[in-house]
Amino acid sequence: MSDLATLDKAPLTNEKLEKLAAEIYRVPLELQREIEQFLYFEASLLDDWRFRDWLELFAEDVSYVLMTNTQSQTRDRRRGVHPPLTYIFNEDKYQLERRVARLETGMAWAEEPPSRTRHLVANLRVLSYDGEVVETASNYHIHRASKQTDIYSFVGTRRDKLRRVGSTWQIFERKMELDQFVLVAPNICILF
Repeated sequence: MSDLATLDKAPLTNEKLEKLAAEIYRVPLELQREIEQFLYFEASLLDDWRFRDWLELFAEDVSYVLMTNTQSQTRDRRRGVHPPLTYIFNEDKYQLERRVARLETGMAWAEEPPSRTRHLVANLRVLSYDGEVVETASNYHIHRASKQTDIYSFVGTRRDKLRRVGSTWQIFERKMELDQFVLVAPNICILF
C-alpha cells in the first residue's frame, strides 16, 4: 500500500458544476475574438518597437501598474493577511510617453543595443462587458533577450479595462502582477 495519503473525491454533482459554470462570463464569440486580436496586436507593436503606435492604444486617463508578487503563509492567507505589494511602476499616460521618448533617444543605455522581446498573452477571459467597457483577465509571458547573456522572462497575470472608441478599443486601466517574488533582471526598461 502506498504511503501517500489519498483524498476522498466526491463526485462532481450537477449543483457543483452549475456553481462553477456561473463563474464563466459568457460573451459573443465575435467580441471575444475582437478583444483577443486587439491585445495580440498591442503585443506585436511592442515586439516591433512601434512604441508611438502602442501609445495610441492607451486612453489619456490610463492607469498602468506593475507590482511584484508577495509570499504569505497559508495560515495567513486563510485569515486574509497579506504582505503589502511592491509597485515596480504606477504610471499615467504622461509617464508612459516619457518612457517611450527616452527609448527613442538612443541614450537609454540599458536598451543599447535594443532588447529583442516577445510578448505573449494567454488564457484571456472576459470578466464583464456593459456595451462600452470590457474587463479582461489574462496571463502574460515576456521574453527579453539583450546582449549575449542577458536573457530574462517576466511572467504574471494582468487585468485590463478597455473602452470602445469608434470601431476599436483603448486601454484605460492595466494592472499587472509579476509571479516572481524577487526581480532578478538588472533593470526593467522594456514596456509591458
